[in-house]
Amino acid sequence: MESIQFVLINPASPTWSVQPGERPRAARFFRFSMLSSLYVAAAMPPNVQTRIIDEEVEVLDFNLNADLVGVSFMTYNAPRAYAIADKFRARGTPVIFGGYHPTFLPEEAIQHANAVCIGEAENNLPRMMEDFCAGQLRPFYRNQPVNIAGLRWPRRELIRKQDYAPLEFLQATRGCNYQCSYCSVSAFNAHNLRTRPVDEVIEELKMLGKRVLFMDDNLTGDRAYALELFRAMLPLGKTWYSQAGLGLAFDGELLDLAVRSGCQGLFIGFETLSEAGLRGFKKKPNLGKDYTTAVRKLHSRGIAVCAAFMFGGDEDTPDVFERTLEFLLDSNVETLQATRLTPFPGTLLFNDLESQGRIFDKDWSHYDFNHVVFEPRQMSKETLDKGVAWVLRQFHTRRAIARRVWRGLRYLGSGFTLAAVLQINLGWRYKLTVDGNYERGAGFVANRAG
Repeated sequence: MESIQFVLINPASPTWSVQPGERPRAARFFRFSMLSSLYVAAAMPPNVQTRIIDEEVEVLDFNLNADLVGVSFMTYNAPRAYAIADKFRARGTPVIFGGYHPTFLPEEAIQHANAVCIGEAENNLPRMMEDFCAGQLRPFYRNQPVNIAGLRWPRRELIRKQDYAPLEFLQATRGCNYQCSYCSVSAFNAHNLRTRPVDEVIEELKMLGKRVLFMDDNLTGDRAYALELFRAMLPLGKTWYSQAGLGLAFDGELLDLAVRSGCQGLFIGFETLSEAGLRGFKKKPNLGKDYTTAVRKLHSRGIAVCAAFMFGGDEDTPDVFERTLEFLLDSNVETLQATRLTPFPGTLLFNDLESQGRIFDKDWSHYDFNHVVFEPRQMSKETLDKGVAWVLRQFHTRRAIARRVWRGLRYLGSGFTLAAVLQINLGWRYKLTVDGNYERGAGFVANRAG
C-alpha cells in the first residue's frame, strides 16, 4: 500500500504561538500532552507516517513535506486553522479537519478543507486514509462515539516530553453524562460517559512514571467504575491528578480510595455560587452542595483544588465578583480558572442565546474565555469583562499567592506546594500579564460595579 506522509497540526493563537528563534511563551504547566493528537496518530493505518506540529512549541513551515495535512482545533483557534488550511491548499496540499469546532459547524469548516471528520477520529481516520489513497476523499465523515475498550495506546514518542507539563498522561474514561448547558465536551460526546476496561488502564499505568494526569472529563462520573479503578491502582504507588465532580468530596468511600490510590489534586467545576445559576446551567450535581465544606474535606485528605468558575450567567449581578473572590480566598483553593461565560457552538447555551438575539460577536478567535461575546442580562458587557479580570488579578497578587502557599504547606506538604502550587500560581501571573487580564482588572472597583 502506498505510503502517506501525514502532518497533524494543532494551531495556536497569535498570543501563544512560538515565534522563530524564541522559546514557547506559555509555561510548561499550561501545555498538556497533546493526548488527542497522539490517539489520532495511534489510529492510523500502517502505511501512514504521522508527524505532529504544535504551534505553541514549534514554528509551522508551510514548505514541509506532506501528502496530506490534518488540522484539529477548538472554536477559538478556528480562524488560525482556516488560514493554515487555505495556505496549504493554495499550494496543492489537501487538508482534512477534525475536532470540536468542525464537528459542530461542518458546513462552515468544509469551505476551507477537503474533508471534515465529524466526531471522534479513531473510526473515521482509517476510512479517510483509504479513500484518500484511492483518490475518493469525501467531504464529510461521521461516526458515533467510539468504543474505547481495546483503545490503542497514544503515540507518545511523537512529541518532546520536555515541552509539556512534567506528568504522564492517559485516559480511563471519555465524555460526561451530565447535560450542562455550556459544555461542548458533553455535547461532543452525546452526553455519554464511556469507560475503558480497568485492566487495560492498569496495564498502561504500569508503563508510565509515578506522577500521572488522567485527561478525563469526569473521572468519577461512573461511581462503580471509579471504585474499581482506584482499588486496582492501590498497589501501583502512583500520584495522580484529574477532573472530578464535586460529589467526590461528600462520598467517604470513594474519597478514601481516591486518596489511598494516590490522588493529590483535582480540577472541579464549581461554576457559580448561585443555586439559581446552577439550575440555569443545568449543573444539577452541584445543587445543595456546600462549597466551603467540600474544599475543607478535600484539603483534609491532602488534595489540592483547582476551582473553575464562570461569570456572566443570567443570575449574576455585579456583586458576584466580590462574593466569589471572598470564597476563593477564604477556602484557600490552590489554583483558579475564572472565565467569562462563553456560548460555544454546539451547546444548549449557544442555541438559547442565539435565539434570544444576545450573541453580538462571532469572531471565533474571541471564544477563548478572554472576551465577552454576548449581552449579559444583569450587568454590562464591560462590567463582566473587567470583573473577571479583577477576580483573576486579586487572586494572583503576590500577597494572595504567598498566603495560599503558606497555608497549603500544612496539608499538602512542602514538596508539592512549592514545586506545583507555587509554580502554577506564578505561571498564571505571567499568563494574565500577557493576555491583558492583569491590566484590565486594575481599575475595576467591585463594590461600585454596575
